[in-house]
Amino acid sequence: MFDMMSYLLGVLVGLLVLFSCLDVWYFLRVAAVATRAWFQPPVWDVTAEQVLTGRVTPHDIDMCHMNNARYLRECDFARIALYVRNGVFKALRALKASMVVGATTIRYRRALCIGEGYELRSRIVTWDDKAFFLEQQFVSAKDGFVCAVMYCKQSVIRSSPDKIMQHLCKRKVECPEFPDDLKHWVSFISASSQALRAESGLEDKNK
Repeated sequence: MFDMMSYLLGVLVGLLVLFSCLDVWYFLRVAAVATRAWFQPPVWDVTAEQVLTGRVTPHDIDMCHMNNARYLRECDFARIALYVRNGVFKALRALKASMVVGATTIRYRRALCIGEGYELRSRIVTWDDKAFFLEQQFVSAKDGFVCAVMYCKQSVIRSSPDKIMQHLCKRKVECPEFPDDLKHWVSFISASSQALRAESGLEDKNK
């Protein structure tokens, strides 16, 4: 009996240490989202919009509406599902490449309140020689209002979007045109990067 109590106490202490050091629920959610997407039918159109449904829970709220940071977290999960179903993750593994978020911006238009259902619509809008550009929209289930919209720059490491698209489609794929609002956002990113490089003296060192 004493050995069993010691074992249970050890497990409890281990769990407390684990949950205090890591965001365990995040990693469990990632595994659940990826597993669910894996068993869903594949999406052959890489640029097709995909939808995840959600509902604002007490765990998400800040002053009775969805916390600002929760939107970005939900977008992470939606991109995982997107890349699993459209094959981008599979192409990354085959090309021994990876992706990182290079930039994001989000516009909040109306609060999602506790208990409110929503659709999170994600799609690859276009790409350049270094990154994919995605749009993700939070759409209220009650009236179809777009409550928030986010742009994400997903930079490709050790490969390129063109190579990923060729791997998936087995041919050269033309890049879709950049919408005007996305052009403005990309210009802002570029201007910010140049200003920070100048501020840190990197431009002078590269001359």
